[in-house]
Amino acid sequence: MAFINLHLLTLILFFPALAAVIILCLPKEGLKAIRWTAFSLSLVPFLLTILLWVEFKAGQAGFQFQEQAIWYAAIHSTFHVGVDGLSLTMVLLTTLLTPLALLASFNITDRLKAYMFLFLLLETGMLGVFMSLDLLIFFVFWEVGLVPMYFLINQWGSEKGEREIWKGARVQSRNYASLKFIIFTMGGSLGLLLAIQLLGVLFQNYDLPVLYQKWNSLTTGTLLGLPVETVKTIAFWAFVVAFAVKVPVWPFHTWLPDAHTEAPTAGSMILAGVLLKLGAYGFLRLVLPLYPAESARYAGWLAFLAVMAIVFGAFAAYGQKDFKRLVAYSSVNHMGFVLLGIAAAAKAIGTQNATIALNGAVLQMFNHGLSAAGMFFLVGVIYERTHTRNLQDYGGLFPLVPVYGGILIFTSMASLGLPGLNGFISEFLVVRGSWPILTVYTAIAMLGLLFTGLYILKGIKNVLHGPLNEHWTEPEHKLTEINTREIVVMVPLMALILVIGVYPAWLLEVINKAMLMLFKV
Repeated sequence: MAFINLHLLTLILFFPALAAVIILCLPKEGLKAIRWTAFSLSLVPFLLTILLWVEFKAGQAGFQFQEQAIWYAAIHSTFHVGVDGLSLTMVLLTTLLTPLALLASFNITDRLKAYMFLFLLLETGMLGVFMSLDLLIFFVFWEVGLVPMYFLINQWGSEKGEREIWKGARVQSRNYASLKFIIFTMGGSLGLLLAIQLLGVLFQNYDLPVLYQKWNSLTTGTLLGLPVETVKTIAFWAFVVAFAVKVPVWPFHTWLPDAHTEAPTAGSMILAGVLLKLGAYGFLRLVLPLYPAESARYAGWLAFLAVMAIVFGAFAAYGQKDFKRLVAYSSVNHMGFVLLGIAAAAKAIGTQNATIALNGAVLQMFNHGLSAAGMFFLVGVIYERTHTRNLQDYGGLFPLVPVYGGILIFTSMASLGLPGLNGFISEFLVVRGSWPILTVYTAIAMLGLLFTGLYILKGIKNVLHGPLNEHWTEPEHKLTEINTREIVVMVPLMALILVIGVYPAWLLEVINKAMLMLFKV
């Protein structure tokens, strides 16, 4: 037990990679063994995270459960991991959604070993970002998470559809979406790498707690022949663009609907549930603490990007006829509220309103992970039975699938922000904290909130209500109810959605103390 406590983060971080290796050793013909082994092993990091949550002391300042070892001595980079309330919340979300996504993947039969291997490797990449306290290690894990997702979309995405890319040349839609995903995210990361190298070379150190102090104490003089303020501004925007692409916010969002639409169901669950949170986490972990002055100066621009994401994301979602694409654009809309909370905090860091906005932003990250993963899974459930995502092909399905319909309405209401469910708590906190700081931007964002209700109700109406489409009652097309395995995927998500909506204090206490300590003035 002492060994586990001393190396708890390393065990959580690398156990999925070990599980991936174990999967490779299984015979490829044993599909059932591969499925259950991958699912069972994915539960271990979740159980260890529960232990981490229990042992974590929310009121203790600084990072906890730290582990540090020399990694690249020549450039003074170390393997340094640790967690505070912010990263702990994201680690819990990651280790919860991964087993559920694997359980949702039990219908996969094509090259199952490779699929499960990539999924478990992806979990290690995501966890590494949330745990890293060395900037170079942070970037390594940041990039590691991209490669498995690229192949999951490219190899196991939808086989339907083609896209024209250049002068009549056509490729499969999944190839187009995966390439667009990797180009956008890796391209955005180029400036991030250069800015990280600047910090590392300047201070001969990549350790984040050290850089917090040294970089912020550097206020006068010149760097690279330029004033310090200019260099900091350039580095600030390099960080911002990399994270804005990943969130994603307008106008960097165009890769997301394509990636979601073509990804396998479980891939969309993780993409929306966790991968988008990496960008928001980067803002909170790196941009605000390393660039407080620049964040305050450009808070209006961040707020503008956030509001555009909220409003245009909602408008775009409302205009969709593809059920999965509607949910994809809803992620742009919901993640806009996260950035709005961050922008408000950047402008008035250290104030009560800023802290409220930050609490809402982090809680929105967690809540959106639950509701978006659930929504994408439910889209996958109906698609697997009907082989269409066109909303106009459904209609009046509630009498045929009442259990599925009830679950879809419950999850949709969480996404809509119905009081009593989790989405309401986080969006209310963001709006409450942002209103006194960025009143005009917050008021405009309410337009997006209005259209959130419209596109959610549109989706429910087209799928479940109205005249019954008799096509789905014919024997050869008869629609079947959601099965036990699929209900088991949804039950933990629905339980947390309800618990957080009724009693969010257990999670907010950890988040609030982390925000107070991280952004104390």
